[in-house]
Amino acid sequence: MERDFWHERWQRNEIGFHQQEINAHLQDFWEQVAAPAGGLVFVPLCGKSRDLLWLRARGHKVLGVELSPIAVRDFFAENALTPQITRQGAFERYETDGLAILCGDFFDLTPELVQGVTNVYDRAALIALPPELRGRYAGHSAAVLPAAVGMLLVTMEYPQSEMNGPPFAVREAEVRQLYEERYTVTCLLGKDILAESPRFRERGLSALTEKVYRLAPRAV
Repeated sequence: MERDFWHERWQRNEIGFHQQEINAHLQDFWEQVAAPAGGLVFVPLCGKSRDLLWLRARGHKVLGVELSPIAVRDFFAENALTPQITRQGAFERYETDGLAILCGDFFDLTPELVQGVTNVYDRAALIALPPELRGRYAGHSAAVLPAAVGMLLVTMEYPQSEMNGPPFAVREAEVRQLYEERYTVTCLLGKDILAESPRFRERGLSALTEKVYRLAPRAV
């Protein structure tokens, strides 16, 4: 997954991964991560997701990171928001009223840029990455985020041989391998969504399950 791959997807408007509606799992399970009121929620690889607005409406401050400047500009324009744009390290920071998006490469994040984060919402980041990058992603997250950060994680499981990602299949065993050293991992939901996913049936999938996890930080 080179940077050019994602830039080209946004340039060509090949964004089938984008959800117009607020994610149902976020609405159903967010309270289970016990995010503090007024806390700072980090959303990696956020695209132009309206989930950011839902989180802000719940009283959280929100910080996204997104590689594509097209996605970032579209998010603010489509939601009639006018951001202040500043330079922050390797990123352009777009910010307005308790919501900010860092435009740049996730792997360029430093602890200073995500200082104060209390929770993470990952619906589209882990499953966007091929196997060779997922370990690096989880490791970099651990290196830059504060220690006591709870997470809501959404993944997909399907026969990887039937479809090239993204989104990629990430099985529960891998989630536990990546995160159990730092987190208590609880699977909150496993739901067969093949029947309601014609786009993936057309791509040849014979099975498709969406899973939701709560990751609670282990005591240090």
